[in-house]
Amino acid sequence: MSGEKDLQTLLKSMKPEHKSGDYVFCKVQKLENLNLDEIAMIFREDEAITLILKKETADKLNLEYSVVMSWITLTVHSSLEAVGLTAAFSKALSDHEISCNVVAAFYHDHIFVNKKDITQAMKILNSFSN
Repeated sequence: MSGEKDLQTLLKSMKPEHKSGDYVFCKVQKLENLNLDEIAMIFREDEAITLILKKETADKLNLEYSVVMSWITLTVHSSLEAVGLTAAFSKALSDHEISCNVVAAFYHDHIFVNKKDITQAMKILNSFSN
């Protein structure tokens, strides 16, 4: 199954779920000596390797980060070819001055917002299903 493509269906059925824990974005040059089971997401860029992981893991590894974030997963299985989903929810969040960092994986979209904004962000995202 390739996932849902219809924007209205996606918005009404995205069912955001707040994943417990505090998450941070860190950068490293190499993955050696890291327990990959402790890392939620990895993305290789030209400048460095970005890690998304729990704050306590980053602290244990003495990794630097600038902001503590909360992780929201849109539980609807969205197609990688869906058009407009990211634009719709990012616009709604930005209208309330909430920054979001989005990772689209095979099954779901994952949104990282500042920890202080999680309650408002969940309210905004849940409003799409009303």
